[in-house]
This record gives sequence, structure tokens and C-alpha cells, in this order.
Amino acid sequence: MEGIGRAAVAAAAVLARAPTAQKNAALAATAAAVRERRGAILAANQRDLSAARQLRVSGARLERLQLDEQRLAAIAASIEQVIALPDPIGRAVAQWQRPNGLRIERVLVPLGVVGIIYESRPNVTSDAGALCLKSGNATILRGGSESRHSSRALHECLESGLLRAELPAACIQLVPVSDRAAVGYLLAGMSEYLDVIVPRGGKSLVERVRREARVPVIGHLEGNCHVYIDRDADLAMACTIALNAKMRRTGICGAAETLLVDRACAATHLAPVVRALLDAGCEVRGDAAVREVDARVLAATEQDWYTEYLDAIIAARLVDGVDAAIAHITRYGSAHTECIVTENTVTAEAFLQRVDSAIVLHNASTQFADGGEFGMGAEIGISTDRFHARGPVGVEQLTSYKYLVRGSGQVRP
Repeated sequence: MEGIGRAAVAAAAVLARAPTAQKNAALAATAAAVRERRGAILAANQRDLSAARQLRVSGARLERLQLDEQRLAAIAASIEQVIALPDPIGRAVAQWQRPNGLRIERVLVPLGVVGIIYESRPNVTSDAGALCLKSGNATILRGGSESRHSSRALHECLESGLLRAELPAACIQLVPVSDRAAVGYLLAGMSEYLDVIVPRGGKSLVERVRREARVPVIGHLEGNCHVYIDRDADLAMACTIALNAKMRRTGICGAAETLLVDRACAATHLAPVVRALLDAGCEVRGDAAVREVDARVLAATEQDWYTEYLDAIIAARLVDGVDAAIAHITRYGSAHTECIVTENTVTAEAFLQRVDSAIVLHNASTQFADGGEFGMGAEIGISTDRFHARGPVGVEQLTSYKYLVRGSGQVRP
């Protein structure tokens, strides 16, 4: 681990000065390698899936772990989208001149060395590697043991791209052991080398990182996301959005976990939406009013309103209008992603402005909580922090800044 840290610091110094064309060449070679080696990557993924099934890993975690031809094509395309993004490094975001003639610029610079700890998503290997590379940061990746073969195969593509572009392979390193002690050492023993840690995984992982890390952390605890169906919602749209927000991919942090329905439209909107979810195979846990709609609805407990299921389960309740919906989200939500479905623009604007979450949507599925969907190429995660970075963490969010001050002999009186 010490050797990895020293190599990362040295590589970060090289990468911070690398021109955009060289970084893009490394990314292009990486995308090509992912396509060329797809057979080997999928074979490695099958090894991970087989081992996970033997351990009786849950369906949601298996879904996050699995790669196929379509997902590999998406990984390669995501890397190419990062190539197309403007290089933030060296860009002046503000400039001004003082009365004494000093000219001051605030310019973006890399964070330095970014440590990324993640669980069963092998695509984080390529997403994180590509984003850190484009933003001039060296990175140390520690993937979960469940995805170790898949992550190693993708990391080999990243290494190949770096070497073809004549950049140090140590710009992107993968911790080669699955021992949990390596995570502890990365968090508490490598502050000399790391500038920031980014956890991407379940609540227990993120809580451990926040508790043990000796460097700043960018991360979120969980995605307890809400869909609120307002009295002025279009019924067909409400059904479509609620179904997509919950069921498109249940294991991602942007999946809806709670459905709120305005009591004023319960007679027309509640039953169709709830039955659409039930018929799609979603377990619904509701309050008394929701349970009256369909005998398949189970009783919700107080804990359900706090829960990120990451599964085909949703909690549902009636609320008395937009104010009550906002109050519910404020009390139970995780400040991740919330959606309002309504044709009333005044109500929509009230929701958008007053809900204090990283992402707030009007008439769109919460599954759009994704850096790729925001045009950022990819993301390392969705931050629910309220400082430095919030929402999708992409290329620009992996930068800091410094001030360049140019004078002509000025001294301070």
C-alpha cells in the first residue's frame, strides 16, 4: 500500500501537467481496449457472478455486478463521452484587477490523488479511472471482492490506454488484494498520499469511510428518493414516471423508494399508479388509505419511510398537498433525488425551489440521477454533501482551484 501511495503521488505530478490531447489519447485507447477485450472481460465477470451466486448474494447486488455486451458497449461509449468533455484543468473561472494593478485569476487544478472505494459495480473501475484521468488526478481504486475479476480486467484496459499514450501506469492503480484490512489502511494510514476519498456503495461502507478516513470524503449515505404525484398531475404520465422511477433498475441509488400521492387526487390517481407497480412485480407497503386500494398492499411501518430498499419494494402514502410532501421529504429523505409530477408550473416551481436535495426533477423519472444523463460522460457517484461537490461527481467536480496573481513590482504598504 505504501508503494502504491508513493507511485500515485509521482504519477499525479506528471498527470497534472499532461496536455489534453495526451489524456484523450489514453482514454481513446482504453475505450478501444474495452471493445477488443470484451470476451475476456465477460469471462472474468462470469467468474465473479458464479462466486456471488454460490455465496447467495441478493438479486439486486447480482444485477449491479453483471456485465453483458450492452453494458460493455455503454462503458466504452461512456469513456468516449469523457473524451468529448472540455478539459477543466487550467481554465480560469474568474479574473479581475485590483486598483493597485494586481491581476488575479482563479484557475481550476486537480485535487491530486483520489482514493475510490466501491463495492459490486465493476463499471465504477472504468468510470472513475476515466474521470480522474481527464481531470488530471491520479487514482487508487479499491473495488469490492465480489467484482475483483471484472474490475481487474477493466483496469488492464485502463493501464493499456495509459501506456499507449506514454503516461505512467500508476496514474490509475487497483489495490491488488481483497483483504478488508487494505480498506482500513487506505482510510487511516495513507493520508500522506491521498487528497480525498470517494466511497461508492451501501450505507455501511459510506458510514465506515466517513468514520475512519483521515482525509476529506466526497460521498452520500443513501438514496432514499421520492416521487410526489400532485393533484394536477397527468394520470398517464404519473403512472409512467412512477413505474420507471422504481422498476427500471431497482438497485441504483436513483431508484424511487417512496411514492407520495396528493390526497386531492387520490380518487383518480392512487389506484392506477399502485396497481401498475403491483402488476409489475413491485411490493407496495402503504398507509391505511393505500392499503384500501388493493389487497396486495402490505402495511408500512415508520421505518419504511426511511428505507433505501434497492429492490422491487416501495413505500406509499397520501399527503395533503405539496407542503405536506415537502415536509415528508425533509423529515425522511436523504437529500439525494426527488421528483414532482404536475401540470401546475407554480406548484412545480415551489417544489423545485424548496426541496433541499442534490437533484430535484419536474415531470421526469428519478432514474435520470446519473452523470451520463447529465451530459457529464460518467460519474464517480452522486454526492449529497453540501460543500465542494453536490449531485453527480464528474470531471469538473474532481477539481479544486488556485489563485494566480500577476503584478508589476507592487509591495504592500
